[in-house]
Amino acid sequence: MSDVYHPAARGVDAPMPAGNRLAMVAVMLAVALATLDTAIANTALPAIAADLHATSAESVWVVNAYQLAMVATILPFAALGDVLGHRRVYIGGLALFTVASLACAAAPTLPLLAAARLLQGLGGSAITSVSIALVSALYPRHQLGRGVGVNALVVGVSVAVGPTIASLILSTASWSWLFMINVPLGLIGLAFALPALPRTAKGAHPCDPVAALLSVITFASLIFALGEGGQRAPAAHVFGALALALVFGAGLMRREAGRLAPMLPVDLLRRPVFALSAVTAVCGFAAQGFAFVSLPFYFEDVLHRSQIETGFLITPWPVVVAIAAPIAGRLSDRYPPGVLGATGLACLCVGLVSLALMPADPSVYAIATRMALCGVGFGLFQSPNIKALMASAPHARSGGASGVVATSRLIGQATGAALVALCFGVAGRHGPTLALAGGAMFAGVGCIASGLRLLARSHRLGSAGE
Repeated sequence: MSDVYHPAARGVDAPMPAGNRLAMVAVMLAVALATLDTAIANTALPAIAADLHATSAESVWVVNAYQLAMVATILPFAALGDVLGHRRVYIGGLALFTVASLACAAAPTLPLLAAARLLQGLGGSAITSVSIALVSALYPRHQLGRGVGVNALVVGVSVAVGPTIASLILSTASWSWLFMINVPLGLIGLAFALPALPRTAKGAHPCDPVAALLSVITFASLIFALGEGGQRAPAAHVFGALALALVFGAGLMRREAGRLAPMLPVDLLRRPVFALSAVTAVCGFAAQGFAFVSLPFYFEDVLHRSQIETGFLITPWPVVVAIAAPIAGRLSDRYPPGVLGATGLACLCVGLVSLALMPADPSVYAIATRMALCGVGFGLFQSPNIKALMASAPHARSGGASGVVATSRLIGQATGAALVALCFGVAGRHGPTLALAGGAMFAGVGCIASGLRLLARSHRLGSAGE
């Protein structure tokens, strides 16, 4: 597709052109690839730790390295997408992700695996940074909730099959084959993306390499500090990284002050609905990070379930998300995302508390119903919150808004994963239970932040997207 696509040019009831449906398939294939990899890596952490002779807390760096690279580079890639075009950034990221997956499969030690995951995170960052911007280019603004609902459906299905695939492969082969799955999927994704992705209109403002470098150092230092804190590293390491993040963050803010299209969209964060939606996203995804990193250890070490059982026990959460997310996306076109998000995160909070308080030998039904409740809550929160973020920003700033969507998600997930490691170090065998309680706390805070959007809307401080 060579022409620049403008969704607003279509009529209200006009169907999506066939070429743009194929483009949506291409976008969702790569989103599925990146999401499937995260779900597989979380489930495989106990196996990776055992095979590479690492502790449970050390193995979390398999997750943290990926998220560090993504958080550090998501905003520069989003800005680069506005300059070079979202299509180029997306295809380049998918190619790098595929090659790095091969390196992950061949890694013989935990440090080398973490390094390969760092490269994989760069590719995933490029994909994620522009994915929602591409979706918003394929749907008219009044149907954006449908587009993000489809995105959430794909993410939910990918997360759902991830633990099952991981468990089945681990029952017959080593963990390295989990990363090999990405190679053929990545090649298929490239085959779809090259002819189909639209060439969206480019921004008028050039990418600032100094701001990009400041952004990378700021967010990399922040995630490194979280990871080191979770590992209970020396205080000098943790506070040194935090100081670096603050210094370079202040430099980034000063560099971006007064710019019409800043890489760090502080202008968008001045909009109450946008800012509250970002806080809601960080809290909601932190709760998810707590749960998805700790649950494999909870099921295997606390409840003494097998690897195969663990994969199937995790599955109800993402399966229900896959069902609830597109429904919630459509509901967000009619009802305030603040209501949907608050309701969803309240359900997630209750679900995580009920998991943490389970008896020593619960039935499969007892576990599945609690996981399903978490899935309902997360599904109700996810799509409406993305819709609120994208719709409360000007259409010309869709790249920056897409970057904030991804950054909020990744900071939340990285925070959750790092704090899980801290829970493991502090509470020992009770660490997974403590981590689930921590996830419930973040879900509760997110519920409050989501509800506050209703007050912003009632005082006419929110945007029309709320």
